Amino acid sequence: MTPIIELDHLDFGYQDLPVLNDVSFKIHAGDYVGIIGPNGGGKTTLLKLIMGFLKPTQGSIRVFGTSPNAACSQIAYVPQVVRFDRQFPISVLEVVLLGRLAQLPWYGRYREEDRHAACQALDKVGLLPLKDRAFGTLSGGQAQRTLIARALVSNPKLLLLDEPTASVDAQTQAEIYALLDQLQNEMTILMVTHDLNIAIEHVKRVICVQRQVILLTPQEVCEHFAMGLYHTPLINTISTRKV
Repeated sequence: MTPIIELDHLDFGYQDLPVLNDVSFKIHAGDYVGIIGPNGGGKTTLLKLIMGFLKPTQGSIRVFGTSPNAACSQIAYVPQVVRFDRQFPISVLEVVLLGRLAQLPWYGRYREEDRHAACQALDKVGLLPLKDRAFGTLSGGQAQRTLIARALVSNPKLLLLDEPTASVDAQTQAEIYALLDQLQNEMTILMVTHDLNIAIEHVKRVICVQRQVILLTPQEVCEHFAMGLYHTPLINTISTRKV
């Protein structure tokens, strides 16, 4: 089976600051992967490399068997933080429609099928009744679910999320995880998270990023969690494993 994502001896750094070193792993269709690690360990950088926003300094990365840029139409991304002017007059539906921009016809107007797809995405995240509400009036959890709908409206095969449950209440967090549990039957999911105790109850595999990358099962994370997830002996013990 051809991997959805394949990194081979990848290095990356910002000028003289190394961030990722000798990273190799494969992700296959239908995987639901949690990405964990300390702040500054390279988690968000890894997502940006997969999306083609950054280029490796050494090694290679292939997504759907080609370069990340060539595969971008099959990838959707939900960022960690979105800063916006709450006074800007844009509705929830219009935010979701932004996810269809790459699919617009030459005359540059949304079609009925685009609006239908946007309503379907909003219904999937439970926000269809709010489609005409101003985006700036939403709660943090509602705004995050709107951004997930914006990602889903393009019917991606690969969904990347950068801490989708950050700064939301417990109920919204549970709703987002329940939604992702449903979506894993439709697409491959990579999710950066700090909600380790909750995430390992949902994901199939865990990537620990700390300059290098270690691929774990949720059970292995549980086994070592009591001693501290990023405890040096854990990294040294498992870092020789082929991923």
